[in-house]
Amino acid sequence: MPQHPYSHYRLRIAQDFIRILVVPNLMLSVVLKLADIHLGFLSIPAYLLCTIVAAFGRDWYDQITQRRAAYQVGGSLVPKVKGKWPGNLDILFRIKNAAHNDYLCQGFLDLFHEYQSTTLNLRILGADLVCTLSMHRYMITMDEEHIKFLSATGFDHFWRGRRQKERMETFLGSGIFNRDDEEWKVHRAMARPFFSRDRVTDFEVFDRHADQALSVISSLASSQAPIEMQDLFARYTLDAAAEALFGEKIDSVNGTLPVPGQTSMSAKGSLTTDEFGAFAQAFEMAQQVIVTRTHEGYFWPAFQLLKDDIQPHVDVIDKWIEPIIARVLANKAQMRKAGLSSQIDSCTFLEYLAENTEDPEIIKDQLLNILLAGRDTTAALLTYVTYMMAMCPDVACKMRAEVLEHIGVHDAPTFEGIKSLRYMHAVINETLRVFPPVPQNIRETRSEPVLLPQSDATFPTPPDAAPIYLPADTPMIYVPMLTQRNPAHWGPDAHVFDPERWLDERLSHFVDNPMIFTPFGAGPRICIGQNYARNEASYFLVRLLQQFDTFTLAPEFQPEGSLPPPSWKQGQGRKTVEQIRPAYALTLYVKGGLWMRLGRAADS
Repeated sequence: MPQHPYSHYRLRIAQDFIRILVVPNLMLSVVLKLADIHLGFLSIPAYLLCTIVAAFGRDWYDQITQRRAAYQVGGSLVPKVKGKWPGNLDILFRIKNAAHNDYLCQGFLDLFHEYQSTTLNLRILGADLVCTLSMHRYMITMDEEHIKFLSATGFDHFWRGRRQKERMETFLGSGIFNRDDEEWKVHRAMARPFFSRDRVTDFEVFDRHADQALSVISSLASSQAPIEMQDLFARYTLDAAAEALFGEKIDSVNGTLPVPGQTSMSAKGSLTTDEFGAFAQAFEMAQQVIVTRTHEGYFWPAFQLLKDDIQPHVDVIDKWIEPIIARVLANKAQMRKAGLSSQIDSCTFLEYLAENTEDPEIIKDQLLNILLAGRDTTAALLTYVTYMMAMCPDVACKMRAEVLEHIGVHDAPTFEGIKSLRYMHAVINETLRVFPPVPQNIRETRSEPVLLPQSDATFPTPPDAAPIYLPADTPMIYVPMLTQRNPAHWGPDAHVFDPERWLDERLSHFVDNPMIFTPFGAGPRICIGQNYARNEASYFLVRLLQQFDTFTLAPEFQPEGSLPPPSWKQGQGRKTVEQIRPAYALTLYVKGGLWMRLGRAADS
């Protein structure tokens, strides 16, 4: 089996170690030999000192070069964070501690406030970076103008980059989320027909799987048993995506569900032991390893020289998905013998892929990428909408009243009926604003420097401020979650869940500046499946509200370590009121799952 082009990370790390450790000491050795100097027992300290001096020398030269280049083009450098410890190590530990113990993205937000800037360079260990131990530049931003530039207006200056592809290669391979340029364009063009209006408004698949999920909910609710809603939504969206995209009926909703008070945490929720549980755990652990690699920084391959930590999880995924691909390829061969071919208007996404290639690796990569988008993001949306329905009973009451008025108690939702649900769409938008399925993302400048536009976003900047200079090969993490909760854009109550803001005069703030709300991304890489996700979520919510009218959290069944710590009450913003712990591993989820009780409506 041929290796993916970005799978040679061990060779890359070996080359970097040679550059960083071997070359300086080799030069010192040559100098000592030419000067006929023998250090004796001082050799080890001398070579160690040489490595350190060389690192500081590279850092000093890099900073001088950046300042000169920025001056020549009339730009300014990204503001640098200044810690108390050498190399800003205290900043590194502070961010890592916040990532594990504080509210999601809180470590970044605290620094943005502290430095009164929406774009920062942490400069840890003499390198331009954020949140990673790296020898390369990293920046972080919540500035909507900068996000607009790297996502849309300056799209051609940025790409996914080698670092991100290396981290995700074993899992997502050459799929749409892990490629750039022509290869990415081909993948996107291939996927687009399967998210056309005719397909995303075909509710038959949603109806079948919503019925199964609601049957499970009804059975548990009748005995007043708590339900792990995040797990159920993950099963519902997987079953629907598998049938719509692969033509497979998995029926994971009827598998072994989490047991209240006995189920422990998985990588992204609840740990179950059925066939779905094994696949889901592998699928989620692969994402978690990618996030861990990001935290370990540029040198993460040094921790995985002997084994690839993602590979065991990919092996489990392959056992599930490879037989499906094999069946479709075999069916294609039989159709070819009979002189037949699949028609795009009636075939599944998998069949369409098989018509275009017989390489099972390419098919698998594309399927896993689309499955990640089709399952995890929609499941996250449904999970957080339901959570907010429990947190805000008046919101759930208004949603149900609207459903009964426009659709009724027993009628199946139609596209036009769902379109008329203005308040439900406001709730979905507000959920996407406060809890975007992808709370942070990353791009990287290409091989030439980039000038970011002047920022006047969150904090005051001089009217004549220079554009910001970004060196070549600079990864830039951007955080839509913070942008979408920014009081400068959404008012002093930005952290408050208030669907009415999408229905009154406050909507004008978004209309005037669409980049302050980008839950599905922006620019050429904007999510092509966003209408599918909205329709799938809306359909299920209608069916749910037709049958149930009370939604209550059951925190007593949350696994140990999954509830917010008492210290959050002394903070600011949403973390003072949150009853669950939002977490992130490529997509948003609830740590430990979302345990709830649902009450059946008397008129259902």
